[in-house]
Amino acid sequence: MNDIRRTILWVIFGFSMVLLWDQWQIHNGHKATFFPKVEPAAAVKAPAASTAVPTAMAAPAGPGQVPASAAPAAQREWVDVETDLYKLRFDTEGGSLVHAELVQHPDLMDAKKNFVLFDESKDRVYVAQSGLIGGQLPTHKSVMRFAGERKLKDGQNELTLRFESDEVNGVKLVKSYTLKRGSYAIGVKHEVINKGAAAVSPQLYLQLVRDGNKPAGESSFYSTFTGPAVYTEAKKYTKIEFSDIEKNKAEIDKTSTNGYVAMVQHYFASAWLLADGVQRENFVRKVDNNLYAVGMITPLGEVAPGQSKVLDNQLFAGPQEEKTLEALAPGLDLLKDYGWLAMLAKPLYWLLDQLYKVLLNWGWAIMALVLLLKIAFYWLNAKAYASMAKMKAINPRIMEMRERLKSNPQQMQMEMMKIYREEKVNPMGGCFPMLIQIPVFIALYWVLLSSVEMRHAPWVGWIVDLSAPDPYFILPIVMTLTTLLQTALNPAPPDPMQAKLMWFMPLIFSVMFFFFPAGLVLYWITNNVLSIAQQWIINTRMGVPPQFNLPKFK
Repeated sequence: MNDIRRTILWVIFGFSMVLLWDQWQIHNGHKATFFPKVEPAAAVKAPAASTAVPTAMAAPAGPGQVPASAAPAAQREWVDVETDLYKLRFDTEGGSLVHAELVQHPDLMDAKKNFVLFDESKDRVYVAQSGLIGGQLPTHKSVMRFAGERKLKDGQNELTLRFESDEVNGVKLVKSYTLKRGSYAIGVKHEVINKGAAAVSPQLYLQLVRDGNKPAGESSFYSTFTGPAVYTEAKKYTKIEFSDIEKNKAEIDKTSTNGYVAMVQHYFASAWLLADGVQRENFVRKVDNNLYAVGMITPLGEVAPGQSKVLDNQLFAGPQEEKTLEALAPGLDLLKDYGWLAMLAKPLYWLLDQLYKVLLNWGWAIMALVLLLKIAFYWLNAKAYASMAKMKAINPRIMEMRERLKSNPQQMQMEMMKIYREEKVNPMGGCFPMLIQIPVFIALYWVLLSSVEMRHAPWVGWIVDLSAPDPYFILPIVMTLTTLLQTALNPAPPDPMQAKLMWFMPLIFSVMFFFFPAGLVLYWITNNVLSIAQQWIINTRMGVPPQFNLPKFK
């Protein structure tokens, strides 16, 4: 039975390695080896020809340059804007947001630079666009005139930018952005003015367009999602792989009166938000080679000659700060992806945040949270370690019996069960308490991996960024040593091959942690140290002297 318990643990460990390998394959653009994704049966159809969103993507022009298709009265140029949170660039072609630097978040590769979310350059395409469909109307390809200030001044709480198109078949589109101090939610007002002689019934489209590349500098040793997402009350949060769009096999809730569309990546996201109750058609589509869009189309109703229609909405572009997202729109906090353990992860993040408010250091907060979890699970762990201590105490007797009866396996099993009964040992007693805790610690892993607060957050000394690997590999080495110490304290398996595996597998597993974020490694070290201390104390109380089962390799 002792062998069975260890076998179960190795199966769990092996399954974890299988999942990690699959994520590695997916991250590098390959199909999962062991659990390939089942392709959805239903496909999302492109919008009908009468409501098709313009697909052309033009390269950005320099200030003052006029493309051949532009109206003479309006010149295409870039408009650079600064606030307390942003350095933005708008293109007067469509009034699109084509560049966004988040000035309070350093770049992953170079901390002296700002993190760039939106960008339209030779290396990247990621932009926010909007316009009208339903006939020859102003779109994101229409050149507009800009009016407004370009910098949020001291003492000023908001900044309004106005982009106005020329008339297209008697219809003007006026797009106004309102940037508020301290807010990553940009107010966007679309006003349709009918100066023609006939009524029009336009539809407004809002879309996010980006290439299918992973963000620069992202680790290959853990996988995070990059791509479009759609949320509705009916279908909840749906992530869409770029590969599914490429194959026209993405499955989303196409019509709704609530929700949002978004582009998601590790730590950051953008999203178009419409008010609840506004009818919209959601879509994802391929725009060009390695270029994809997610968006929504909403009818504005009939606009009579001489009349206008206004629709207010928001564009979120910023970090995945959970409390900020929760306050903006229902379900927006799901952009911070905790996976299938969100119900456990959210309270863990809340507790971590409370600890940070007291300790004012995310590293110490991580260690304090692991300590609290260890206290909460103390009695479960105590039962597990007590069972392991009993197993360790009778291990010499088991080994002698196995050697004596190695030619008679049936009698060996009978004798083993007899020893367990006499010593009142449950060989599975150390397994189940551990299994109960696994989901909690997996959820904590996702909390630490997903929380933008870890970016460039220092701990002590050489650890200046808990979201980046330890530059000197000190924490991974300490983690490896504590893992090996734990292994040495555990009862040695009777089977020599299992005994060798008990030492090889932790070493192989530890190699991965050399490339993991320092915050995750710190969490693992803290868990190891507290586990070793508890195991040592319980062994001592039960009269089992600490023994180190060192490997015997021949």
